[in-house]
Amino acid sequence: MTKEEMIGVMASNSGITKRQASEALQAFMSNVTGQLKKGKKVSFAGFGTFSVSKRKARTGRNPQTGASINIPATRVPVFKAGKHLKQAVRK
Repeated sequence: MTKEEMIGVMASNSGITKRQASEALQAFMSNVTGQLKKGKKVSFAGFGTFSVSKRKARTGRNPQTGASINIPATRVPVFKAGKHLKQAVRK
């Protein structure tokens, strides 16, 4: 499902315009991103939790040349599905 498809579904399910649904979805994504940038978690009971994980610096290999390269440490977003979401997908 694309973002545009999600906006259409949100609009039809809630009885609002596509523009309002787009603004709501954008607000949701912006707020989740903002909280993750601050290093905080965002949890939705039963659905899941967005959080930030830290990856250590490591040495990798360039697949074309075989030369060693240093991969710097970084922070990455992580989503852990909640119990109800996992059960819904399994059925």
